Amino acid sequence: MKAKSMQKIWFKDHSIAEINLIFKTYMTGYLEIKATAIHDNMLIASMPITDKVKQPFGILHGGASVVLAESVGSVASNLVVDDEKYAGVGMEVNANHLKSVHEGTLFAYCTPLHLGAKSHVWDIKIKNEKDVLICVSRLTVAVIEKK
Repeated sequence: MKAKSMQKIWFKDHSIAEINLIFKTYMTGYLEIKATAIHDNMLIASMPITDKVKQPFGILHGGASVVLAESVGSVASNLVVDDEKYAGVGMEVNANHLKSVHEGTLFAYCTPLHLGAKSHVWDIKIKNEKDVLICVSRLTVAVIEKK
């Protein structure tokens, strides 16, 4: 999926290595979620389909898709704001699981629908390596002042 032509949305330039330092720890690290690309208005992350993200029937657990979507959207929000003054925190996430998968790698394509001073809304499309749409998600993030 190509990034649409749009003005750069990020507060400052970030390398994939810097973004992956964020993804390296906690749940995202455990699930092996990694940033793979950053464009002017899109952040792309990947997650391998391992036993860690499968449900008992051997297919991708829907909750894992939600973790991927919320993680890439939350990181994107925090890359849009001045992280010394503000933090983006998830308010609401929804997901429509469209196709089941049991192997391979997922890619989450995260683009903004709304970037306001107090909230962000992200569109996240999760596809497999064959570019098949697996899940669509929308994440709303509150932008709060750090204290």
